[in-house]
Amino acid sequence: MYFRILHDERSGAVSYLLGDLDAGEAVLVDPRGADVPLLRAMLDEHRLRLRWLLRTHEHDDVLKGEVVALEALGAPRIQHGLPPPSQTRTRTRTRNATTEPAHAVLTFGNEHIQVLQTPGHTAGCLSYLWRDRLFCGGLLAVDACPFQPRPALPESLWDSVMNKVFRRPDETLLFTGHAQRARTVSSVLEQRRWHPWFGGATRDEFLARVRVMSVASPPLGHPECRT
Repeated sequence: MYFRILHDERSGAVSYLLGDLDAGEAVLVDPRGADVPLLRAMLDEHRLRLRWLLRTHEHDDVLKGEVVALEALGAPRIQHGLPPPSQTRTRTRTRNATTEPAHAVLTFGNEHIQVLQTPGHTAGCLSYLWRDRLFCGGLLAVDACPFQPRPALPESLWDSVMNKVFRRPDETLLFTGHAQRARTVSSVLEQRRWHPWFGGATRDEFLARVRVMSVASPPLGHPECRT
């Protein structure tokens, strides 16, 4: 297997390349449009065909330009709220834009990725489980995402983290979409114990903290806080 992490120092955005070298197929998780030339070079270097382009979530103010750039990679784009791809019998296609129902399984080469619906950071967040690694985008960021400084759906965020993330084995590795102090990976055990918002908190305590944060933050839809 081939696994690479791409970290943009300026924005803190993190994306991931997974490749099955034996089968010659790869997937990208949360790639940036600005990285398309580099991503093409990496795929070509290892003779990998891009099978899926996986998006954990989208922000309206960065979506349009990203879509145009990423279309050039030519792979089906998996994200919430789009017509489903051709890998299931009920799917239709809209150019390269596709979506997945909860718990769908995608294949690339001899590898499998499970798609999980994990709303909360934004209304349509998805997470992707590959082996012992969960790619969860901004799910654990809470107040650290520059495009979404507070949860779009706090109740759903709590449920997603508690039921889709923290119930997994302690050793499960968590790969985020936003690096914190240059860290891109953690574990379920660490986050369950020490996460500043979720660790040791009750649901009511978490929601109360979000309400306090919401009073101090501009409302969603305000130019300073767009989803």
